[in-house]
Amino acid sequence: MIRIIDQKLIEWKNSIRRKPLIIRGARQIGKTWSIKSFGKKYFDNLVFIDFERNPEYKSVFVKNMEPVRICRELELLTNIQIISGTTLLFFDEVQECPEALIALRYFYEEMPQLHVIATGSLLEFAFSDISIPVGRVQFLNMYPMGFIEFLSALGHHAFVKQLVANSDVISEASHNKLLELLRNYFFAGGMPEAVKTFAESNSYKSVFEVHSEITHAYTLDFAKYQPQINKQCLISVFTNLGKRVGTQTKYNSLAEDFTGPTIKRAYTALQMARVITTVPSVNPVGFPFEANSSAKIFKTIMVDIGIMHHLSGLKFKHEELTADLLHIYSGAIAEQFAGQELMLADGENVYYWSREAKSSNAELDYLAVVNDTIVPIEVKSVAAGRLRSMHLFLETYPEIKYGLVTSTQMRRELPSARLKFIPLYGLFGFANTKYNMQDFM
Repeated sequence: MIRIIDQKLIEWKNSIRRKPLIIRGARQIGKTWSIKSFGKKYFDNLVFIDFERNPEYKSVFVKNMEPVRICRELELLTNIQIISGTTLLFFDEVQECPEALIALRYFYEEMPQLHVIATGSLLEFAFSDISIPVGRVQFLNMYPMGFIEFLSALGHHAFVKQLVANSDVISEASHNKLLELLRNYFFAGGMPEAVKTFAESNSYKSVFEVHSEITHAYTLDFAKYQPQINKQCLISVFTNLGKRVGTQTKYNSLAEDFTGPTIKRAYTALQMARVITTVPSVNPVGFPFEANSSAKIFKTIMVDIGIMHHLSGLKFKHEELTADLLHIYSGAIAEQFAGQELMLADGENVYYWSREAKSSNAELDYLAVVNDTIVPIEVKSVAAGRLRSMHLFLETYPEIKYGLVTSTQMRRELPSARLKFIPLYGLFGFANTKYNMQDFM
């Protein structure tokens, strides 16, 4: 299966400014598979070091940080020659060996021609205990499979080509088929094991079992986070966040019988493990978003749409399987989907707009930057005349060229209202400005 991150990995490999690469992402999103596949395809040799499965490799990094010596010892242990320019050295679950993370700066300084990638699922916790080699490494975020990756895995390559090209020439029949496939994605989600299971079985029941197993694995990880984090509080916060996607996050609503600071520590730990993403509120709106974002007003989305509806209990509500996509779980599933697609397209954080006033409050689901232009986004099924918050936003910011409404409708525009409408399935193609999608064409 093709992953969007593949193109970024190729660009990194060929860059004259290449540094050792650290890939961040939650557990079970396919980091190991993607990097191993990349190494086998584009290098003569792949040296794969898994510090979780082979803890004995940690001793190689204890003596000193000399890259040449480290490579020679790894050659003996793996029986694979390490040659700069033709070998990919891959450190997996590197949080288990903080010394290997520290060593990356010396690989950059002393063996710059060697391609080195490190990844792990709890990296942020390791970074809290060591000094990150700032300026000596590069970072890349990885996410679960997006909708076009899902389509690719299911063999719908013609649709992938249209969506990657952000085509506005899609027939009504193709539109209806894409909505049907989008429904499949809403319930299967983007965790690679779940996608593989759905592709092989076409069974929601089997997919829901995968979601249950992954969620259970995540809760087992909680014990690894930090000793001072209350495990029961973590589980409560994790579960309740899955039920509150699309609504403002309030710490005291996420767990009972725990203090505010305890709940906040649990929330922060889930952020660091990258199983949740904070969506800050921005007001007023301007570049950069961070300058006007609020630490007190924010929403939260889950790592994956499938994990979200498992936590919400949606898998037991079989009537939802045939409901309108915009109404499933009161629209929260669609908002989760939109957030995931925007993160995948931008490779960064996502934001939304919220204005609190005595006379009237207003909120837009997301803010995106497309071709250096701010685009407000609403996930709606209503007519243009009922988009009160969108109209208020466009009146407040006349310099904003247009607002985007994403729904189950086909593409259209209302220039007089400064509105564009696109179907949900086209959101990645619309927002993507960072990935060269040649591998999908």
